[in-house]
Amino acid sequence: MLTRYLSQSPFVAILRGLSPDEAIPVTAALVEAGMRVIEVPLNSPDPLRSIRLLADRFGDTCLIGAGTVTSVAAVQSVHEAGGRVLVMPHADTAVIRAAKALGMVCTPGVATPTEGYAALAAGADGLKLFPAELVGPAVLRAFRAVFPADTLFMPVGGITPENVAPFVAAGAAGFGLGSGLYVPGRPADEVGRRAVAYAEAWTRARGAAA
Repeated sequence: MLTRYLSQSPFVAILRGLSPDEAIPVTAALVEAGMRVIEVPLNSPDPLRSIRLLADRFGDTCLIGAGTVTSVAAVQSVHEAGGRVLVMPHADTAVIRAAKALGMVCTPGVATPTEGYAALAAGADGLKLFPAELVGPAVLRAFRAVFPADTLFMPVGGITPENVAPFVAAGAAGFGLGSGLYVPGRPADEVGRRAVAYAEAWTRARGAAA
């Protein structure tokens, strides 16, 4: 399922700090710009309400869910709110298994091969390479040499349109976008313009890599 959405747009929009009042207009701007995976971190204001609003409005065309998921109990809460994807900062295999038992997409955070292989064995759909400021393109290239060829690596942390290309060249399947895309209070139209800039950077990078 994750591959299907990433084939439409390779980005996960991380809407940390999103309030329910912002949820619909900000996400509408992202959808108009082509993004199809939307993450509301659980340390945002009333995140489950935002997830429910977004699932009801955009769930037919987008993969909506939560980020900063750190417990099995949180997995159940997100599922009940209508979320279908979980993004984690770590690679707790109990959380991964709980998500997969509910039929959800799960992308745990990893920074080492040991974490990555354990996460895949637990059922992870993709691996969030985090933090990408430290686990850079050289590390991703090394990972690609030893992980299964179909492993989806998605760098997260400090991603800008300017540094997309080195990660694409190293084998990134997509990216998680945080403050470079959205911060609380940023107007929806500005969020949309930033989304377009990332999409253009991806197209350029893929052309160069080809």
